[in-house]
Amino acid sequence: MQRHWLTYALVTTLFWGAWGALTGLSSERGFPDTLVYVVWALTMIPPAVFVLARAGWKLQRDRRAVIQGLTVGLLGAGGQMLLFRAVESGPAYLIFPIVSLSPGVTIALSYGLLRERTGKLGVAGIVLALFALPLFDYQPGQQSQALGLWFALALVVMLAWGLQAYFLKTANNAASAESIFFYMTLSALLCIPAALWMTDFSKPIPWGWDGPGLAACIQVLNAIGALTLVYAFRYGKALVVSPLVNAGAPLLTALASMAMSGAAPGGFKLAGVALALLAALLLALQPEGDANKA
Repeated sequence: MQRHWLTYALVTTLFWGAWGALTGLSSERGFPDTLVYVVWALTMIPPAVFVLARAGWKLQRDRRAVIQGLTVGLLGAGGQMLLFRAVESGPAYLIFPIVSLSPGVTIALSYGLLRERTGKLGVAGIVLALFALPLFDYQPGQQSQALGLWFALALVVMLAWGLQAYFLKTANNAASAESIFFYMTLSALLCIPAALWMTDFSKPIPWGWDGPGLAACIQVLNAIGALTLVYAFRYGKALVVSPLVNAGAPLLTALASMAMSGAAPGGFKLAGVALALLAALLLALQPEGDANKA
């Protein structure tokens, strides 16, 4: 049986893994994360134009397609805006492990509402992926933090991104992948004013290669990964695609980061790498024909 979803999911994992390893370079050189978002939104345009051209410029404009596509895009972009605020007011080492659990929301909704099922290998892979995800960003030994706005925002972002993946699956039942990605791109562009408003322009900002130039080269990896993710959800089950990509991409990011820095990872990150590797392997090996046995 052809497994187009796995090919697209692995391509997304590859591009997002490379993007994750490089994306920090922009902020290290003084380019604000909010402006990185603006650059990313703009890099979504070329892939959107490319796939629409290949589809003969057939953009679905019916109400269901527009609402589903914009819902997917706004949940992703809106979650990113809230994440900026969360990181400003709270500890990143706690925020990102919380946000990383978003596939749990997708899995619960897909299992309960879409009636998706997988086999024993798939179930084991999902469980291992959910355990692995928080370990990539968890940093033990940090001072305790009082719960506040940052915690609420982190939970909202987790919910938003979990819902985004779920609606990405339902949107593929209402519209073509090309139309969905177009509306995702439109949503990202609509949030640019919010990102600009959140940017502190009083601080020095590099406007040359170290700024938007470098950011564009890195963020195009994110944009291409987002495109192939749409196709992965089109052909695959949300409760399998979501944990595979969300565990596989950080795995590649961690491996690439270790290779570039030459530094050995801490115990928690190393455990996350091992669990994610095993989870990705189990999810990829799950036979399609056994999906209804669990």
